[in-house]
Amino acid sequence: MVHEQLPVIGVGAVVWKENRVLMIRRANAPGAGHWSIPGGRLEFGETTEQAMLREIMEETAVTCETLALIGVYDAFVRDNAGLISDHFCLINYAAKWLSGAPVAGDDALDARFMTLDEINELEVWGEVRGAIRDSEKHISSI
Repeated sequence: MVHEQLPVIGVGAVVWKENRVLMIRRANAPGAGHWSIPGGRLEFGETTEQAMLREIMEETAVTCETLALIGVYDAFVRDNAGLISDHFCLINYAAKWLSGAPVAGDDALDARFMTLDEINELEVWGEVRGAIRDSEKHISSI
């Protein structure tokens, strides 16, 4: 019998407040303990933008405004033999902060705004650095 695995669709955002980016420390797998941009799974009946706004609120208590779709990124989790065990298709947006002080909630151990220099020192999960880089061209309106 062949077991068919399907990718999980996730959504997230690089949320900018001045020259800082909203980051969360992941509480759960994949990437537990690593830092990431806030986001999570797309739920049935949601648009990707609705899911992104919901996930940011649930994980950080921050409200934001969407600036642009920045890209689609793939993240693969490998088992001890090096085989792909999980595949995440991550749809990421650039956004700007509107209100709220980051508070870790839902699936986050910590939440805070960080400078790019601080983020460069972190152990991050997935394509966080690529998403941040891709979002920078959309922040001139902040």
